[in-house]
Amino acid sequence: MRKYGIEVAAGVVPVLLVFLYMLGINVIPFVFLVVIGGAVFYTARGRGKLTAVSSGKKRTEVAASNFTFDQIGGQHRAKQELIEALDFLVKREQIAKLGIRPLKGILLAGPPGTGKTLLAKAAAQYTDSVYLAASGSEFVEMYVGVGAGRIRDLFQEARTKAKKNGKSSAVIFIDEIEVIGGKRDGGQHREYDQTLNQLLTEMDGIHANELPRILLIAATNRKEMLDPALLRPGRFDRHIGVELPDKKGRLHILQIHAKNKPLAEGINLDRIAEQTYQFSGAQLESVMNEAAIYAMRDSAGAITVKHLTSAIDKVMLGEETDRESTAEERKRVALHELGHAIMAELVRPGSVSQVALSPRGGALGYVRHQPQQEQYLYTKSFLNGQIKITLGGAAAEEMFYGERSTGSRGDFEQAVNIVKMLVESGLTEMGIVDASMMTPDKWAEVSNGTLNEQMAETKEMLEKSRAVFEHALDILLREETLDGSEFRELMRQVSAA
Repeated sequence: MRKYGIEVAAGVVPVLLVFLYMLGINVIPFVFLVVIGGAVFYTARGRGKLTAVSSGKKRTEVAASNFTFDQIGGQHRAKQELIEALDFLVKREQIAKLGIRPLKGILLAGPPGTGKTLLAKAAAQYTDSVYLAASGSEFVEMYVGVGAGRIRDLFQEARTKAKKNGKSSAVIFIDEIEVIGGKRDGGQHREYDQTLNQLLTEMDGIHANELPRILLIAATNRKEMLDPALLRPGRFDRHIGVELPDKKGRLHILQIHAKNKPLAEGINLDRIAEQTYQFSGAQLESVMNEAAIYAMRDSAGAITVKHLTSAIDKVMLGEETDRESTAEERKRVALHELGHAIMAELVRPGSVSQVALSPRGGALGYVRHQPQQEQYLYTKSFLNGQIKITLGGAAAEEMFYGERSTGSRGDFEQAVNIVKMLVESGLTEMGIVDASMMTPDKWAEVSNGTLNEQMAETKEMLEKSRAVFEHALDILLREETLDGSEFRELMRQVSAA
């Protein structure tokens, strides 16, 4: 009936306007009224710019996804915690007997690329639920009330699609929840506040005795920005950390992404896992993919160690560039990188994975390090050693040229950040202090004092290894790359001579 009503109106209105025009009546005001009425009707129907769901397009759910937790690597603890929370949806009779209130929301917090979206998809598969995904930015609009309307429509759509597909539950995943869930400061951001208020209202409206049940899963890498009202129990009941994988987790991820790729004989993925310290799951997937691309470039039938090493360097620093530097620049860069490498071996023996002179990204050369073991707590001596390693390049330039170059700028930024960590952790002579109360002059005093002290010690240690510089320089300039084991053997031979 609605369809025929629209067709009748579309035919009658033009005829009526022509009739009035022939009678000599000014029809322009009527035309304006018709246009304005049509615009309002168009917006109310959900196809205008003010609509709660952009362009009136329905959100596509991934109800038929076969993505499971077994396909996610490196997040064993997060998976176990999430599965336990999801059992409240799956084992309904058991939780009813124990009087457990089902969870309304689960917050996944962690760095980018660690698999938060994949965990949400696997959660929908595990609970046999309809899965709807959205990003926080989808609910932000310049018009007040639009975001709140989109929140209402999202929850309503989840219920409707769950009933339509015969599901008893629906999983709503909102990525970048901090966009709409940020702390309210009493400012003029009425649109953001209304959107957040509507989200809180919808979560309060999720009841255990209603079908279909709604589970909201949100992801963020900035949990500290979220409003306390959103984080309290009864809304986001579980906060699950999805952190960067450790060595065992990295190995698992590499094995998953290596299943459909031909690896050459003798490839040791455990060694690759060691060299990819602090890599996220997304970066590890990229390493395997880039290694396959390198193999294709070489027309190789399988991925070799060389391809994997190049892929790691590309993910860390970018693609090799064709910059042509002068012979003097190459020598300076080689001495700079050797300074980093020698200092790293003196401070942490066995930590150098590769010394390279080939330019990548914005770097003219680089040293790739690998920790001997995972470490989560740092002492003052450890951090001072890290400062020495970062200053090794500048110290080497001063040793051989009497001055530094602009190539040390990034090293100094890292060193200053380490000093900041020392201060905030109460590991300096000042003791435990509130870093926010320190003045810029005090920060400068502490940084200069610490860095000058560490620079002096770095020069003294490197001066004792001048012979290593002289022997390794020609080899690095000729070969452009030194493997960590080769470099350590060279240092051993020079020391024994």
